[in-house]
Amino acid sequence: MDRNEYHALIENPEMRDYGVYLQVDKLLECQKPLAEMANADELQFQIVHQVEELWMKLMAYTLADVLEYMGKQDTHRIVTLMGRVHRLMRLMTAQLDVLETMSPKEYQQIRLQLGNGSGQESPGFRLLLRMPFDLWEGYKAAYLDGRGLTVAEVYDAKYDHGDSYVVAEALIEFDELFQKFRANHVYLIHRSIGMGSKSLKGRPVDLLQAGARHRFFPELWDIRCTMTDEWGSQYGVVRDSISQPE
Repeated sequence: MDRNEYHALIENPEMRDYGVYLQVDKLLECQKPLAEMANADELQFQIVHQVEELWMKLMAYTLADVLEYMGKQDTHRIVTLMGRVHRLMRLMTAQLDVLETMSPKEYQQIRLQLGNGSGQESPGFRLLLRMPFDLWEGYKAAYLDGRGLTVAEVYDAKYDHGDSYVVAEALIEFDELFQKFRANHVYLIHRSIGMGSKSLKGRPVDLLQAGARHRFFPELWDIRCTMTDEWGSQYGVVRDSISQPE
């Protein structure tokens, strides 16, 4: 078969029970017709970003369940679900590498198809940016205020590696992985568009870099600095060497 015949099979798959259940025909119609692609890389561009939206949908759905279990202080369920979210974040970050197979020239051709759109308008991404506030409020109500604890006590003065600690660590891992995703996205933009360019809406890439430095749960990050400073004041910033002199 030639390429056109394969294209026909790609766009008109044979549908059996498995495909019907997954609505594969509708799924494959979510991309532009192959004959209308701006270039050979537009299909991967659309698919990667569409898949990211699906993963973000699953993450938001899962985090909504986490909020429900926060109210019940069901720590085991929270940790299990957050583990799923962490895996999804790593998967999303890894998927960005696929887009690095696209040349800057091909990317510029695809940009013309976006109109005024940019990744900052991603509905899934914007929803996920809203959820950490509720996650923190839920954590505070259930695992701090509800147990008469502070972050400093959970991590230091009353540290026991208990429920309040492991849920906090699940939250900070989500925070870390989300920012790694944003940082990888910045590198992708640098590779595709360039360091000093403007985004599709005329915003500098610096805004994306600022986003990669944003922290969802600053209290959980700051306690580490506080503990280190207190430790340094007690034991000294500079200590005697433990190596043997020659």
